[in-house]
Amino acid sequence: MTNPITIREACTQKDTEFFWAQLHAYQARDLFPDPESEARAFFLSAEYRGQIQALHDRKENPMHYLLFRRGGQEIGLALTVVYATEDGKQSILEFCVFPEFRGNGTGTACARALLDWGKKQGAAFAELNAGAENRRRFWSRLGFIANGRDRWGEPLMLLPPRERIAVTAERLTNPEELWDLESGFLAEIGEAPMEQAAQTRLEQAISGGEITFFVARRLNRPVGICSVSSCFSTFACKKTGVFDDFYVEPAFRHQGVARTLVAAAQSFCRAQGYASLTVGCADGDVAMYRALGFGERLGTMLANNF
Repeated sequence: MTNPITIREACTQKDTEFFWAQLHAYQARDLFPDPESEARAFFLSAEYRGQIQALHDRKENPMHYLLFRRGGQEIGLALTVVYATEDGKQSILEFCVFPEFRGNGTGTACARALLDWGKKQGAAFAELNAGAENRRRFWSRLGFIANGRDRWGEPLMLLPPRERIAVTAERLTNPEELWDLESGFLAEIGEAPMEQAAQTRLEQAISGGEITFFVARRLNRPVGICSVSSCFSTFACKKTGVFDDFYVEPAFRHQGVARTLVAAAQSFCRAQGYASLTVGCADGDVAMYRALGFGERLGTMLANNF
């Protein structure tokens, strides 16, 4: 190949200063062109650089300052980390081809080089935020798919792992594992991300036993959730459960995750002596829930919201 793309890490002080100058130029020019933007002020601040530098300097899962090079010239950059502790997830925080080198497939070539670099570092899959439509189109051409959103409301894209691994499901004990998945669930039903006050109320409900969450894992990565809320039936004179918050990351659907989650919720209800586990769903989801074991239809649910 003529003038292939290579990658080198910015290690010297000179390289690091060049990297940050180009990163700030990219952020000001392409991401936050409004001079009055609060986001622009933060990302160009010493505070942001200090936070990223701390991630760069840590021993476990360090951040990498990478420079793309072609024909003896630096033509772009990437800010990325490979999480060995998260089953080899390559998180791509920033990716930029300098304006004078854009076009003729250069961006695609740099992205492929970045993903190849990640594989050599042990990456099994890759993830990034993709709020802008042009960014989503670009990365989808490289095999990334829309995969929910993070807790702050930013859409996520994932280049899924090739290897299929059986998932497990267990009762959620760490609420921090919940928020990205809950945000993805809310996005799917057309709701805004959960605000901090709502998160606090939900954490209190979890700790008080009013609601129990289950999380599905592919190795160490949470890929799905569901919940069971407890109530009392005057017909059975026993507790019953209400099934909700049912969400599997799009990248891991059709791999048995849904059945694994439902089975965990059902086992919990039986062990707790619940009379039943019910779910409220749209008409279009009835067949799915029947296939998952919710066999008896109990009329129509109506709500009076306050």
